[in-house]
Amino acid sequence: MRKCLLFVSAALWAVSVSASVEVVDRPPLANQANYPVYRAPLHGGRLLKLPVGHVQPRGWLRELLVRQRDGLNGQLGTVSAWLDKRNNQWLSDGGDHGWEEVPYWLRGYASMAYILNEDALKTEAQTWFEGVFANLKADGFLGPHNTSNGRPEVWAQMIMLWALQTYYEFTEDPRVLTAMTNYFKWEMTVADDQFLEDYWENKRGSDNEWSVIWLYNRTGDTSLLPLIEKLHRNTADWTLQRDLPNWHGVNVAQGFREPATYYVYTGDEKMLQAAYDNQAYMRERYGQVPGGMYGADENARKGYIDPRQGAETCALVEQMASDEIMMGITGDPAWADHCEDVAFNTFTASMMPDMRGLRYITSPNMAVTDGKNHAPSIDNSLRGMLSMSPFSSRCCQHNHGMGWPYYTEHLVMATTDGGLATMLYAPSETSALVADGQQVRLTEDTRYPFEEDVTLTIHTTAPVEFPLYLRIPAWAEGATLMLNGEQVSPASSSKYLCITREWQDGDIVTLHLPMQLRSRVWPENKSSVSFDYGPLTLSLHIGEEYRQRDSRDHEIVQDDSHWQDGVDASLWPAYEIFATTPWNYAAVVDDQNRPQQFTVTRREWPADDYPFTLDAVPLTFTIAGQRVPAWGFDDTGMTDTLPSMFRPRDTEKETLQLVPMGAARLRIAAFPRVVETDVTTDCVED
Repeated sequence: MRKCLLFVSAALWAVSVSASVEVVDRPPLANQANYPVYRAPLHGGRLLKLPVGHVQPRGWLRELLVRQRDGLNGQLGTVSAWLDKRNNQWLSDGGDHGWEEVPYWLRGYASMAYILNEDALKTEAQTWFEGVFANLKADGFLGPHNTSNGRPEVWAQMIMLWALQTYYEFTEDPRVLTAMTNYFKWEMTVADDQFLEDYWENKRGSDNEWSVIWLYNRTGDTSLLPLIEKLHRNTADWTLQRDLPNWHGVNVAQGFREPATYYVYTGDEKMLQAAYDNQAYMRERYGQVPGGMYGADENARKGYIDPRQGAETCALVEQMASDEIMMGITGDPAWADHCEDVAFNTFTASMMPDMRGLRYITSPNMAVTDGKNHAPSIDNSLRGMLSMSPFSSRCCQHNHGMGWPYYTEHLVMATTDGGLATMLYAPSETSALVADGQQVRLTEDTRYPFEEDVTLTIHTTAPVEFPLYLRIPAWAEGATLMLNGEQVSPASSSKYLCITREWQDGDIVTLHLPMQLRSRVWPENKSSVSFDYGPLTLSLHIGEEYRQRDSRDHEIVQDDSHWQDGVDASLWPAYEIFATTPWNYAAVVDDQNRPQQFTVTRREWPADDYPFTLDAVPLTFTIAGQRVPAWGFDDTGMTDTLPSMFRPRDTEKETLQLVPMGAARLRIAAFPRVVETDVTTDCVED
């Protein structure tokens, strides 16, 4: 992650189509916004999230949300005992279950419901929100009263606040603003030695800070601003130099951005830089692997840095959410690059294609995904850490649902100069206000990340002038832009192209993002190598055998999730996945780490619009490889650590097929190397 930079104009073109095209590092801070801005005295906020539902997914992204609706997140209310409405803590004043699980689930479920705009989904979400409003306390407290060592425990409230924010964006129900205001006033009355003292809330106070900022931007109630200082003061210190206050993977994915959240209040650039430093330091120590994440399993451990270590599904969605927040605060396109890296390469592979089961831990290198206890190779002495199951763990089971809805909400963001910015590329349609409040629609036609072109069409009832910022990914060297069929400028990677013109109905912008092979060497992990093609990281194609198991069998699933009474468990199977083809290969590369015999093959787009499986993925690749016979499974049955350069390789070369990492449930994405200085590395594309 690069350091934070100031807004700088790098170049400007005037073109024959009556537009100016400018390369900029960031959108500016201005005062012509159509959406809630960061009110004075707050700082930052170069990009503003549009209200939920204003960005509509199409193509493969809509198919993902439909599968989520029909899968675990959409159906969990009828499956999970923690969401049983009878005697639930969020629906009564004295329930006995649902404390964390309800808000974890609801924030993703509600966002999905409002994006898909389906009555049944919205009605179900409304039931829970009405329960929150019905059980507000006279002193302002919100939700179930839980205590830890005699102190009030408020972690679950932090999650529910996010769900309420989504609900307000869709409904503008004033009860949300009142309830949040009263709850924050209650928080102000709690003595510091009683506040944020429990484990989760102490590490993740940034979520609460973010909600105060969200509310202040809508109400302007300055009496709430000191709560940001109070929350920062009582949250774990995320400003340590080359250290972190906690090494639990999910806490890091959520907590690393706390100083940036506090920067919004103080304007202290050191706070903003601390968040960048936290991101970089975690990846320096435990993230020497492809896929955007780090090898924390549950808790990062000294010496356990191999790409067989993985990340919780909770950590994946928390990291994506943090990236999206950092995009808004800073405008830095690097956070969008990182969000796509996690989403395309790790998150998609963490779930079954039908999204009715997920894996608790997903790793860059995993040649088996079974129900065994793999401790100490993996952190946590439990079964079911790797199996695909509807009950892999009650945290990920409920929390995974925010990943794709939040991603959808951030595809296009508003700028403070009355414009729009395309941040995360996917087929979609956005309805938004620009300039002095004129409504436009922006349709995005693309099969990105599997294809190189993004076509944007402006729909407007009258000509309107506004700036349109197009993020150019860091990998997209040689990107080009066309406006109504005319090439107007070159583009610079890791920056934005800003087009300002009087837009007409039907104007078309075509962004070409050329995808090329790139190699990355991970020096801290035995100088292993990984390969990228555009935003996609490549993985060895391993034959996958799915063995269906009963998900009530605690021999292969964790036991902290529970069924509702009467659920037909046969509809919710668990799976173990085993390799049917060899996987222990080194990649043959030249002295610049380019793979030998590299080819690209483009296949027909899947009819069902779901490209993240071995059978359907529309891009495949080949390289040359040599087997490493001594590389296998360790004593726990887990994929062994990378072999050293001294382990013998077979002398015979084989042609290896690679696929995008997100389509592979079994993966080898970090390869040992065989370096040959006299190889030919020409690329062939079919």
